[in-house]
Amino acid sequence: MSSELRYTANTQLEHLHARYTGTGHADLTKYEWLTHQHRDTLASIVGHPPLTSYLAIADGEAVGRIKFEMTERMLQPCGPPPKKDD
Repeated sequence: MSSELRYTANTQLEHLHARYTGTGHADLTKYEWLTHQHRDTLASIVGHPPLTSYLAIADGEAVGRIKFEMTERMLQPCGPPPKKDD
């Protein structure tokens, strides 16, 4: 019966990973995890107009400019990826 329980836990975990791409996996690096977190935060700011308005007022910029800057930051939110050791 434990094999059935393990199978359901694994399928549920695979389903979560497929549905929510930012949940990570065992081979996820620190850089990838941080990149996911930063992109999620930036997407949340762009997707919630009150947050975007708050930042626009705080920075003294237009809302469109803030959305543009946040969207541009999503490309490489943590800078270029680190060199891989082979």
